[in-house]
Amino acid sequence: MRLLIVEDEKRLALSLAKGLTAEGYAVDVEHDGVDGLHRASEGTYDLVILDIMLPGMNGYRVCSTLRAAGHDVPILMLTAKDGEYDEAEGLDTGADDYLTKPFSYVVLVARVKAILRRRGNAGPSPVHVLGDLKVDTAARRVFRGDDDEVTLTAKEFAVLEQLILRTGEVVSKGDILEHVWDFAYEGDPNIVEVYISALRRKLGAPLIKTVRGAGYRLEAPR
Repeated sequence: MRLLIVEDEKRLALSLAKGLTAEGYAVDVEHDGVDGLHRASEGTYDLVILDIMLPGMNGYRVCSTLRAAGHDVPILMLTAKDGEYDEAEGLDTGADDYLTKPFSYVVLVARVKAILRRRGNAGPSPVHVLGDLKVDTAARRVFRGDDDEVTLTAKEFAVLEQLILRTGEVVSKGDILEHVWDFAYEGDPNIVEVYISALRRKLGAPLIKTVRGAGYRLEAPR
C-alpha cells in the first residue's frame, strides 16, 4: 500500500517514512501543505498522514480541500495541539482519525493499520492489471496470462510494485532507491538497473521503458 506523509518536521517525517517503509508500505513525503495537497490530489494513495501545523497551507485546509474535491483517501491527522476543539475541527474537515504529538510509533502504526482495515474493500484494489500482467500487491504474487505465475525475489517485487503503482508515469531511479532500499542507502545507485534488467528478463522487455535521463515507465506493449 502507498502512503503519503505531509509533515514539516523533517527529522520526524524521515523517521516515520523509514519505519513505515520497513513495515512494507511505499511512502512519499512532502514538507509543505500546498505541495502535500498537490501530491495527494494527483497520486493514488491508500492513506495520508497529515500534520496540522504546516507552512503554505495548514492541515485543516488541506483536508477540507481534498474532501471538497471528492477525494476520499483516508487521512490521519497529526498535531502538537490537544483539546476537544482541535480534534472536533480536524474530524469535521473530513479526517478519519487524529493523533496528538508526542506519540508512540507503535501507536501510529496501529492507527494506520486500523484505518486501512476499516476501509477494507472500499480502498483501491490490491490487484493491478496491465495487458496480460497481473500484480497482486497484497498477496505479493505476479502472473502473466491466466495462470502463469512469475517467481520474483522480494527486491524484484518491490521494484515492480513501485512501477505498477504508477503505471504510465515515469519513476526515477532515485524514487526506486528511496522506497525499495531506504533513505540511508549509500551503495551503487546502478543497482536499480540490475533489478530492472532482471524484471525485463522475467516479464518481457517491452513492458518496462527506459526514459533517458528521467527513469522508467511501465506500459503495456503495443
